[in-house]
Amino acid sequence: MKSYRIVIVTFLVGFSSLAQSKKWTLRECINHAIINNISVKQSELDLQNSQIAKKDAIGNFMPGISASASHSWNIGLNQNITTGLLQNQTTQFTSVGLSANVDIFRGLQNVNQLRKSNLSLIASQYQLTKMQEDIALNVANAYLQILFNKENLKVQKEQKSLSEKQLARTTQLVEAGNVPKGDLLDVQATLASNNQKVIAAENAVLLSKLSLAQLLQLDDFKNFDISEDEVPSMLSTILNESSEAIIAKAKASRTELKIAQTNIELAKKDIQIARAAYLPSLTGFYSYTTRASNSKRVSGVDSSGNIITANALPIFDQFDTNKGQNFGLQLTVPIFNGFATRNNVERTKVAFERSKLNFNQQELDLERNVFTAYTDTKAAKESFEAATASLASRKLAFEYAKERYEIGLMNVFDFNQSQTALANAESEVVRTKYDYIFRIKILEFYFGVPLIEKQ
Repeated sequence: MKSYRIVIVTFLVGFSSLAQSKKWTLRECINHAIINNISVKQSELDLQNSQIAKKDAIGNFMPGISASASHSWNIGLNQNITTGLLQNQTTQFTSVGLSANVDIFRGLQNVNQLRKSNLSLIASQYQLTKMQEDIALNVANAYLQILFNKENLKVQKEQKSLSEKQLARTTQLVEAGNVPKGDLLDVQATLASNNQKVIAAENAVLLSKLSLAQLLQLDDFKNFDISEDEVPSMLSTILNESSEAIIAKAKASRTELKIAQTNIELAKKDIQIARAAYLPSLTGFYSYTTRASNSKRVSGVDSSGNIITANALPIFDQFDTNKGQNFGLQLTVPIFNGFATRNNVERTKVAFERSKLNFNQQELDLERNVFTAYTDTKAAKESFEAATASLASRKLAFEYAKERYEIGLMNVFDFNQSQTALANAESEVVRTKYDYIFRIKILEFYFGVPLIEKQ
């Protein structure tokens, strides 16, 4: 039994380690966020509300049916409904009824309300898509931020390693009398500074993981990590396109413009619905009622002219005897309601003009955003190329400085300056690299290229 327990415990420990060492890919992060993010869930609830509103609009075409029932007790001096005489009595009275009404014509208000609900459903679907797109962009940005912080941490650790090697070498030179002891103190100070930078870089990695874990609605962010193998490629042909072509493609496909256009159509329907209040409405109605009582009934008149009464008929016989029906049409013609209808129509017209202006503003904003993204991407590419060239020069300069320092032709201050310049150049390459990657993703996004390829 003990051996079995050992196997089970070993399996569970291994499984737990495997779960904690899971590396999330960008695809997994985006898919998880789209399903679990709170903002996306709120948009899904808005979509459900639109679906319910459509059911309401369909229900307006259906008749309204209601049933009623009542039972009452009359105690004391009351009129006998059978004889018509006032008597001290206790009677019970039961009535039931069924009524129905249906709109025959309401100025096409119900028709336009249904059409509006269909447009509202489309708008809600666009809103959900827009929210998913925004979350996907935020996740991609957070994902790239972690990759950047990890690479920057590697750079800082490499600089710390160089300082440690330099400390060991300088110690030997000081002991040999080739360099003064002050050089050793300078190297020790540089190593302490490198340690601080490593700690700051580690904290940056942890905080960026927390940011992404919150987007994904994950609780255990300390064990959360992403795959470093899946770095988005910088190889893109998007800059081969002109800014005008990207703007035109964005106008044809971007969700925010579809939302704004749908809002214009919704405003048109609101005008039609408001104008329907000017027209007469025609309603059909039908009702069925019956009643029963426990009062005695008149059964005849004797030879002296006295009324002869008998016990009440059975209740179901009374329901059959006392039934009645009522049906007809009701026409309502609006004449004057204090300008309420006219003012409502005017308000919907103002809302319609506002929706058109909003569409125009959305177009202008999209043009500005795309053009800004285009120029930022070009600038990011040039910055990355310049940083790469600068790093190559800094590496050569550092190797040259290292050789001069080794033979005593350079003091430790100048050598540390060269090493710091190399570290800054390496950090700048990492920063510009990921900035360029994210700019590419944004520009491709406007051009209709998905952030992740669909499987």
